[in-house]
Amino acid sequence: MATSNPLPESAELDVLRGKLRELLRFLRKALPIANAHTVDFYTGSLWERFVEGSPDKVMEALRSQERPAEAAPAHCGERLLEGTGENSGISEFSNIFCENSQKLVNVEAFAIAAKYYSLPYFGVCTSFEQLLITFNGDQRLRPNNNVKPDDFMNAKKSHEVQVMSELIGCMADFCGIKQVIDLGSGKGYLSSFLSMQYGLKVYGIDSSNVNTHGAQERNRKLKKHWKVYQTRSRKHIDAQVLEKAKKSTAQDEQKCKTNIKEKLLSINSCLTNQDKRSVSDSVLSDFTDTVISVTKQMENHTDPLPQTAGSFLLENRSPLLNVLPVDAKKLASPATKNYGKLSEEHKERKKPVTIKDQTKESNESSIYSPLTSFITAESELCDIITDLEDCIMVGLHTCGDLAPNTLRIFTSKSEIKGVCSVGCCYHLLSEKYEKQCKDSTLEMWGFPLCQYLKEEGWCCGRNARMSACLALERVIVGQGLATESLFYRAVLQEIIKECYGIAECDKHVGKVYSKSTSFLDYVRKSLKKLELDDSKLTEKKIMEYYEKYKPRINELEAFNMLKVILAPCIETLILMDRLCYLKEQDNIAWSALVKLFDPVKSPRCYAVIALKKQPCFQVEASLLDGIRLET
Repeated sequence: MATSNPLPESAELDVLRGKLRELLRFLRKALPIANAHTVDFYTGSLWERFVEGSPDKVMEALRSQERPAEAAPAHCGERLLEGTGENSGISEFSNIFCENSQKLVNVEAFAIAAKYYSLPYFGVCTSFEQLLITFNGDQRLRPNNNVKPDDFMNAKKSHEVQVMSELIGCMADFCGIKQVIDLGSGKGYLSSFLSMQYGLKVYGIDSSNVNTHGAQERNRKLKKHWKVYQTRSRKHIDAQVLEKAKKSTAQDEQKCKTNIKEKLLSINSCLTNQDKRSVSDSVLSDFTDTVISVTKQMENHTDPLPQTAGSFLLENRSPLLNVLPVDAKKLASPATKNYGKLSEEHKERKKPVTIKDQTKESNESSIYSPLTSFITAESELCDIITDLEDCIMVGLHTCGDLAPNTLRIFTSKSEIKGVCSVGCCYHLLSEKYEKQCKDSTLEMWGFPLCQYLKEEGWCCGRNARMSACLALERVIVGQGLATESLFYRAVLQEIIKECYGIAECDKHVGKVYSKSTSFLDYVRKSLKKLELDDSKLTEKKIMEYYEKYKPRINELEAFNMLKVILAPCIETLILMDRLCYLKEQDNIAWSALVKLFDPVKSPRCYAVIALKKQPCFQVEASLLDGIRLET
């Protein structure tokens, strides 16, 4: 296991609990907005209940705060969090929400506070680049990444797989591990790439048998394309090496010319005119012949050239030998004792490493095995994987409870030495303290995990967790909310309530909007899907509802923007809960939250990463503790 670089510092449990305490004080005030369902926007008069002021002024205030994540100042929340201890910031929050009505009255301060309590500014994340340096040392261990997955998957998945596989590959090398378990592997993109590109033995486990069979077939086809892709990549690499060598040759030629001219000037002062012409012609003629010979040999040479020029230089020989192919050097020095032996050793040592060479040995043992199994916190991996050994457990966008269960399995199984988990679908998490949760038989809930939130009895609510899935960064760059579809659904709910007397409906409309040509068409199709008689509604009646609420669509748009602004805070709470859970475990050496992906390409971009305690980690932790005490 590599230990040349210390693991990056990660916030201590006490610090994280203090941060959670701050965040909860804000969310107690703001969470009702996130838990308000857009479907009930008009039937529940949500704008009048939760917001003071006009929607135009709200949108203007929000736009003034819209900036890319990196542009916000680190101290943006200081004026909202004045004071220390338990009461810090309470008086400022009263300026955001009215004490009596609990309505939002200061949108600008709301946006600043929401920004401050999101992961990019909250001071709890670890740098991805710093982590790679730790795992990868001086970069010599980094595998050749000239093979890209772009040809095998869409742009979003390609970005995710490239970034996460590099981290996992380095992490496995750092821990000296060859086996990876990919939970919720789905179509097997990450698993296949880890196996083929990084030479790891990967078990992809998914609950869907359809996904497992699909992954097997996809992996079979991918292997064929992979060989072709590798061949093309090797040719590209060799061409780059040859081009580099030619450039190096030209530079050395110029250097030699300069040196010779300097020597000629030195000789010039000591010779007669006739002698000068004789010596100059002789030297330049020899130099020209040598350069032509070298250039021809290089152009005709088909073997891969050494990547590092100048590493093998015979004493008292011309510097041009540095750019000669190994065979050419051997031929140029027939009188050198044992040179043939040295040349062969040098040739083998300097042979360029290609993708095939890097993974030849590992590919013989590496394998990707898709398996079907429904994973819970109590799952016994040894019953699923017969040759289970020391491994790393990973999950790329593991849905709902699978993400927290991944962490539970990691902490409880001694064979699992590391974990890298990126969750998604927060709305599918089970919550222990949610009153509406129908499954009372659960013993292990998806949220909360950590002791502090359990003691608080904290509950987010399904609508708030749904809001946490909104993508603020995408909205900022113009990939915004589908306001019209949300408007259609909210007006439909008003029609259902007034015309059919149904306040709540267990059935879902689903994706009717994408199949509809107009609001009238949308209402007709939705009513049929809900098994309601649409013949009692005339076209005129339906369009009257549309015309009634159309002027108020800006209210709905502004309200949803408030939910978008709040979304990162709820995600921060969910992910910090997972990090605190790991910090509470005695067998964890190091854990952190790390931003892996571009949030515009992949909104669920944060990974929970942890390593189990090993002897070298314990020594390293002691050293870090000593450093903190000294400072």
